[in-house]
Amino acid sequence: MAMNLQSSESIIEARRAVGVKPADAQSWAYAFAGIVGARRVVTDPAVCPAFNVDGMTPGAVVYPRTAEDVATILSIASSWGLAVIPLRSGTKVGMGNAPLRYDIALCLKDLNQVWHYEPDDLTISVEAGMKFGDVQRFLSRRGLWLPLDPPGGARASVGGILAANASGPLRVRYGAPRDMVLGMTFATADGKLIKTGGRVVKNVAGYDLSKLMIGSLGTLGVILDVSFKLFPLPSLRQTFAFSDASLEACRHLRRAILASPLTPLRMVLLNGPARAIAANLSAQYGPDSNHEFWVEVGGSESVLHRSAQILSGLSAFVGPEPSKLDEAVARECWDRIADYTAWASQPEQDLLVLKATLPIASTERFLEAVYQESEQEQCRVASFAQTGAGTVLLCILTAKGEAGMATFVSRLRGNATRLEGALTVLAGPPVLKQYVDTWGPPATDLASMHKLKQTLDPSGILSPGRFVGGL
Repeated sequence: MAMNLQSSESIIEARRAVGVKPADAQSWAYAFAGIVGARRVVTDPAVCPAFNVDGMTPGAVVYPRTAEDVATILSIASSWGLAVIPLRSGTKVGMGNAPLRYDIALCLKDLNQVWHYEPDDLTISVEAGMKFGDVQRFLSRRGLWLPLDPPGGARASVGGILAANASGPLRVRYGAPRDMVLGMTFATADGKLIKTGGRVVKNVAGYDLSKLMIGSLGTLGVILDVSFKLFPLPSLRQTFAFSDASLEACRHLRRAILASPLTPLRMVLLNGPARAIAANLSAQYGPDSNHEFWVEVGGSESVLHRSAQILSGLSAFVGPEPSKLDEAVARECWDRIADYTAWASQPEQDLLVLKATLPIASTERFLEAVYQESEQEQCRVASFAQTGAGTVLLCILTAKGEAGMATFVSRLRGNATRLEGALTVLAGPPVLKQYVDTWGPPATDLASMHKLKQTLDPSGILSPGRFVGGL
C-alpha cells in the first residue's frame, strides 16, 4: 500500500517539535519515506543483515538521493536519538570497535555523480558513493588518475576511502588520501551542510574540518562530495622483484633504494603466503620467511632503463638480480595486494587483519617479532610490508579461538609499541572485539577529541563507539 507522504511529513514535523522517538523500525521507515520515497526505505529482515556491522543489524536501510536528503535524515535521526552508520560498498565495515547502537544504515550508493571535472587544471569533484574503480576509469580517458591503491580496491567507495584514510603501497610516492583532497561537502548530525576548500572552513576550536573528516570513520559527519587534485598517469610502468631474500637483506635493500636517485611508485615486502595471494594461489603456499621485495617504477622508456640499472647495481644486497614482471601480470598482482582481504579470506572464517604503523627503520624488526610470535601461536600470517612508508598489514590465516587471538594481538601490539609504533585491528570476528580494543590505547589528546565529538555530534548518533576511545 502506498504511503501518504503529506501525512508522513506532518508526522515528522510534529515529532521533531516534541522530540518523540518512534517506537519501532516500521515507524522510522514510514517517517523517512516522506523524505526519500517509500521504495528507498527498507526494513525487510532478508535485506537488513547485508548491512551488518560487527554482528549488529540495523532496523532500517535508507537510500538518500541527494545531499539535502542526507542532511534531513540526520537532523531527524538526531532529534530521535537514532544511531546512524553511513556506508556504501562495505569494504571498511570491519574497522573500528563494535558500535554501541545501530538503528539506521545510511547507504550512499546513489550519490555517485561527477560534479566537476577540469582535466587541464588536474581537479575533479565526485560524490562520496562513487566507486573508486569507476573514478579511475573515468579519469584514464584523459591519461589521469587518482594515485591510490586502498584496501577494497576498485569496489571501495570514495567516501569509505576517506572515512578510513585508506591507502596502499602507492603512498610511498604520492602520500595518503588526505594529501590529495582540496575540499569537500559533509553533513553534520544536526542536518547542516558544510563546504570546505579554498578559504578553509574551521570550527570553533580552529580545526581544519576537511582534514578532521578524513580518517574519522563516519563519527563526526557524513562525507557527501569531495574535490581532488589529480596526477598524470605514468606513460610506462615496470615492476622488479627480488626473490628469496632474507629480512636482513631486505633491510639493506630498502635503505639503499631510499638513499638512491630512484623514485619508485611503490615498494612492498611480501612473505610466502602474501606472495601466493598476490599471484592468486593458495595463501597456504610457501614458507612465511621466504620473502620477495617488489619495486614498481614509472615514467618514460629512458626512466625505466635507468631504474633497471640502479636496481641491478643494488642487487648485491640480496643476491640475484631482480626479475621483471610482465606489466599486465604485475598490475593484476598489485590489484590483489591492494585488495588483499578479499583474496585472503577463507570460507566460513572471519579474517583477522592487523595494521602496524611504525618508523620506517623498524619495519623489518617488527616482522621478525611477528614471525616469532606466530610460530609460538602456531598460526600462519601473510605479511604485506610497505617498507617505504613504515606500514605492515598482517592477515592471520589460521586463527585459533578468540581468547588466544586476543593474547596474540596484545603481544604484537606490545612489540609495535616498543618500536615506537602502533597496531590496530582492521577486521576480525565480532567476538574478538569483546577482548581487545581495535585501536589500542587512546592518544593523550582524548579529551580534545571528546570535545570535538560533542561539538559536531552532540546527540552521539554517528557511528557511536566505533572510533578511538569509544567516540
